[in-house]
Amino acid sequence: MTQPQPSPPARSAVEAQAGLRRPGKARTGKGWAWAAGIVGAGIPAGLLWWLLAPGGQNLISGNSALSSGTNSEGWLPRDLVLAGLFVFAGCLVAVLLSGRRDGGTRRLLLLSVAASAAAAVLAWQTGVLAGHLLGGPQDTSANASVAFSLRSLTVLVLWPAAVASGFFVLRIIGLLRASVDQGQDGGA
Repeated sequence: MTQPQPSPPARSAVEAQAGLRRPGKARTGKGWAWAAGIVGAGIPAGLLWWLLAPGGQNLISGNSALSSGTNSEGWLPRDLVLAGLFVFAGCLVAVLLSGRRDGGTRRLLLLSVAASAAAAVLAWQTGVLAGHLLGGPQDTSANASVAFSLRSLTVLVLWPAAVASGFFVLRIIGLLRASVDQGQDGGA
């Protein structure tokens, strides 16, 4: 005679809200597809950087004086365009991550931050490659920044930092909203 299998213990409300999973029940396929989507977003971000920034197609300012790489006044705006794209992309990833049903897992958050770092590097290299292939030839003997490039490499930290900080802020807001809702339900 076989013994009936004991039912697994019920998850507490705290575990369910935090998105904690039982060992052995993790789905790895969806996490890697999520990370691949983030990394893949680096390619259009790099192309968009080249289209918008001075030294590339210069679609934001349209100032022809800034479009030449020999004008050092265009170097900072070129880096700032990429910084703005990275902050926007990081905030977008944080919002999408917090909206997922399984978005509360630490594993998925760490995977998102790591994928965002890889996407930032991919975007940077895609923009530099687009500048090399699609831009005019540049004489970089005076300074390497004459070619379409990134002068401040710390800009690469902005995408993963925006994911982590944005997710943190959204999580705090969600917890505050839940405590207010719980307080209103308890008072009724």
